[in-house]
Amino acid sequence: MTGRMVARARLLAAGFVACAVGTAALAGGSAENGFDPGTPEDREALFDFLLKSTMEWDAFASLPNHPYYRAHPKGIDVAAEIEKYRKELINADTDEKLWFALIKISNTRKDTHLRVSTIEEGLRVSEKQQRRLEAPIRFAVDFSDAENPFFFVSDFGEGVNTRVGDKVLRINGMDAAEYVERRRPYHRYSTNNHYLWRLGYDISRMVDFVPHDEFYGDSLRLRLQRADGRAYNLDLPYQRRGSVEWRGYAERRYPGFSLVEGMSDFETYSLYMPDDRSLPVVLLQWYGFRADLPEAMDRLMEYAEEHDLLDHHVIVDATRSRGGSRGAYAVQRLQPRPFRTTFGNLMVSDASKRWVDNRIRSIRRTGSAAETVDGGNWLLEWLEDDVQKAFDAGMRYTNNVPFKGAHLPKWADGIIDPADVHFRGKMTVWLAPWSGSHLDQFASQVVDNDLAHVMGMSSGGFSNTWQTTETLRFPTSGRPIVDYQWSLGHSIRPNGEILQYNPAEVHEYIPQTRENFLDYHADLLRRTLDRLGLGAAEVEASAR
Repeated sequence: MTGRMVARARLLAAGFVACAVGTAALAGGSAENGFDPGTPEDREALFDFLLKSTMEWDAFASLPNHPYYRAHPKGIDVAAEIEKYRKELINADTDEKLWFALIKISNTRKDTHLRVSTIEEGLRVSEKQQRRLEAPIRFAVDFSDAENPFFFVSDFGEGVNTRVGDKVLRINGMDAAEYVERRRPYHRYSTNNHYLWRLGYDISRMVDFVPHDEFYGDSLRLRLQRADGRAYNLDLPYQRRGSVEWRGYAERRYPGFSLVEGMSDFETYSLYMPDDRSLPVVLLQWYGFRADLPEAMDRLMEYAEEHDLLDHHVIVDATRSRGGSRGAYAVQRLQPRPFRTTFGNLMVSDASKRWVDNRIRSIRRTGSAAETVDGGNWLLEWLEDDVQKAFDAGMRYTNNVPFKGAHLPKWADGIIDPADVHFRGKMTVWLAPWSGSHLDQFASQVVDNDLAHVMGMSSGGFSNTWQTTETLRFPTSGRPIVDYQWSLGHSIRPNGEILQYNPAEVHEYIPQTRENFLDYHADLLRRTLDRLGLGAAEVEASAR
């Protein structure tokens, strides 16, 4: 691909060059025939564009001092991984072949955030590929042997003849280990534990990012093994997603604690209190750092003041938390110490320049940036000053600033004081690899600043500053194909390390296993109360 072709490809992919091609130029593409995947030459030009642009635009954590690279000297050779799919993309002469080749190429970056999405004027996947069905069974991962994790039954619907804890041996005719590796290229993940945890959830669900003909049939065919070694087969029909009546084995249980009426209406958390109110502890079942976080935290502090709870210890069950923003707002209120927040930067690239220009216009037009506490003024100042200077100077990355200017201005040292009203007891956080993003940032803040005792398993290990979505087009014709995402910058932990692939380590590693699955959260609770000196005798074993 010549330099001139690459330059034109960049403009086309960014949507800056109008595509003035008529129907006749689409090489047979029509409403009747669907999307035309182009010629092999079109797709080769597309491959070359993706390879070059990924290496120039994408802020995957490839720096040699990154902890992942210190632990894995070969690191992630993204260019080499993309090259593995050259022939597959060039030979992708149908919508779905092109769709899956692009998904695999995107996933080489190992960034859970970055997805490929269909667009109205682009390629199409079949109705069969879009079926939203599930089998009446769910799976979790046994991590008792970190080198040999395996799936086991975690829940099932009425009438399914199986047991929680039964090990998965085969899935739809494939050995379980083979199944894991064959599905791996189709999944977005940044750490292996996160991949396995989410794959366990997805085994019984039809999803559009894996080929249905390869991984699904008319039913989900399983070979399972009981704890005594006896193996058996299970053949379960798929049904409409959301229609299964689950037995509820996977629900979190906190024996001796009850949900507080009126404190479970938030997207961010639900509040639980001990039935024995002499125990000075509150428990938050954390759902994510959602849009109502400031309101939810303010209400929590009002409730704590009203009921004389500010000297209580705080437990945050974030084992199934999602991401979001403004986590530092929560940290300021959940514990009594100053702390250093996360930082972030932007990669200097064509993609980030377009994003910055759009972001500045958006903040000026709307007068706000949703993730910031000051309406976006701190973020705007950074984008218009430091970031522009980095572009002008041709830097590789901008300076690191308090993350997104969300809680502090660009010149701040990152230290945030606790709120005027805050909990004064000890904080304990429970984590799992289910999710990451802003949860990873929250975890790094409490670990790197030594604000809490963290138990369970590390979170998912994925966080960047922002990502941008652009319409991917054929460099040769400008025809749109899909929406494609680019990572724009690094999240920096309070300890100075890049967060991507590098989640904060827990203090007390307690892996999920098939033996402890039903009592996992009850066990975390017992351990926490013991550590706080409150005694676990008040907490009865969880009823199964």
